[in-house]
Amino acid sequence: MTTDSLIRLACLHQLHGDGPHALSVDGFDVVVVRTPAGFRAFQGRCPHQGALLGEGELSGERLVCRNHGWRFRIESGEREGGPQCLTSYPIVEKGGDIYIEASGLLSAPRRVGATRTLENLPGPRGLPFLGNAHQLDVPTLHLTLEGWAAKYGPVYVFRLGSKPVVVLSDPKWCEQVLRSRPEIFTRASQLAPILSELGAEGVFSAEGEAWRTQRKLAVSALAPTNFREMYPKLQRVITRLKRRWERAADLGSPVNIVEDLKRFTVDVTTLITFGHDINTVEEAEDVIQHKLALVFPMLNRRLFALFPTWRFVRLPQDRRLDRAIAELRAWLSELVVAERARLAAEPRRAERPSNFLEAMVSARDGEGRPFSDEIIFGNLMTMLLAGEDTTAYTLGWAVHQLCDNPESVNQLRREADRLQGASDVAGDIETANKLVWAGAVANETMRLRPVAPFLLLDAKVDTVIGDLFVVAGTRVAVLLRPGTRDPRHFADPHAFRPERWLGEILGAHDASVHIPFGSGARICPGRLLALLEMKLLLAMLYKNFEVERLGKAEDVGEQFAFTMSPRDLKVRLRRRSSALARNGELLK
Repeated sequence: MTTDSLIRLACLHQLHGDGPHALSVDGFDVVVVRTPAGFRAFQGRCPHQGALLGEGELSGERLVCRNHGWRFRIESGEREGGPQCLTSYPIVEKGGDIYIEASGLLSAPRRVGATRTLENLPGPRGLPFLGNAHQLDVPTLHLTLEGWAAKYGPVYVFRLGSKPVVVLSDPKWCEQVLRSRPEIFTRASQLAPILSELGAEGVFSAEGEAWRTQRKLAVSALAPTNFREMYPKLQRVITRLKRRWERAADLGSPVNIVEDLKRFTVDVTTLITFGHDINTVEEAEDVIQHKLALVFPMLNRRLFALFPTWRFVRLPQDRRLDRAIAELRAWLSELVVAERARLAAEPRRAERPSNFLEAMVSARDGEGRPFSDEIIFGNLMTMLLAGEDTTAYTLGWAVHQLCDNPESVNQLRREADRLQGASDVAGDIETANKLVWAGAVANETMRLRPVAPFLLLDAKVDTVIGDLFVVAGTRVAVLLRPGTRDPRHFADPHAFRPERWLGEILGAHDASVHIPFGSGARICPGRLLALLEMKLLLAMLYKNFEVERLGKAEDVGEQFAFTMSPRDLKVRLRRRSSALARNGELLK
């Protein structure tokens, strides 16, 4: 080992506890753990699906990946129960810093030879200047892209104006792209400025070291180790929603279930991540949802616009959005001011923040400076938007699917009755973890109805995807649903069959193709909390209510506005005790 090959990794005083510590060297991820023999450094990505191992946990002498539970010995990097082994980098401690011997780390080959270029790809014929823009209706954009994939194959190209967009649907190629973030692929270049205009520029759109710093705070706030402390708050919000639905059931009123679910998810998000109980579930009118509802549709329109007209002419819809953003910002400002005052009065709280808001206000960036108000507000907006729509829409789709699957409802109900007894909500986190059928319903819903049906990215450097050469700056759309509806990956792929996730179906079941939360280093940090919310909500709903969809299944459509929601889904609820009593009368 030579001094020239040593690269400084971190100050020793930054490494509190045994780890795992997520660090990086010139954009390459490294995980550091403290062992009885001293610090050890390994490659920072899990060899399974590229998750950041620094977001995992230590269990005895094992480093456990947070995504799928792969376990690695911290002395050797060997995987427990498999042939994989983490690459190890020797560590040197010197002058209060730690260095790694990283020869080979920065010179690894990044791509293989290509046999095709964009000029060789099929795709729909476009018009001069417009490209294929005239064929794209934004609310059904995902269906158009999936339809073209069925016609032109797993890789094709279309054009927005003069800009080519490569579309991928082959799961292997999609996985390759997602695992190559953030070094080779980033989010679409126009996303960050559009989000900045909306006051929502945070960890979702950040890149480089800014992303790494902000993601650490988000991952820490949403870690499963916090779920036990969070659990009573989840129970409180779910119990309120049950009471709201009981009132609707007693009145026989139609229920806009997606809107109610958005109240639920916003209340959970603000209570858990901000430490504030806004309780929109029990309000006749809401303060937040109507304003948030304007953001994603406008973001979607601006993202796919050929020309940024809103920067020159403010139409009524732009002014409505401006007013909504200003009111949201004023509300969030009050929360930040109150939090700063509380931290000033109790400075020790900054040492162990109890929620994401506390962490953002007390944290420092990579240069040791407090985060700016813009970054704090952007991340709070990101948490609100991500926490509201994605989970609420998935639950809405689950209700829609279950309306046509009575046997799945029976299984869900039997599980909730058996585990929860007389309780409306699972009594503790251990019971919640046993709601496997509810989890299977959530996974099957996300397989058939992914609320993020595609991702839009840009290539940072010249690279190769499969056998396709892609130049820097090329836009790439990654379709997540075609692979999960392919019979080569899932038996009876168009059927709603939750039991497939419990090993109860013969035939194909390639779970690696199912990536509703993304993959690689930028996988959604809130995925496990979202799954917990879904399981608890589904168990509560079907334990306590009969659910009837109003209208036909085909009347409920898919609507894309950055996320995919169920359009025109309304239900009628009946208390399950009343339904059981009526059935009993009929049997007499």
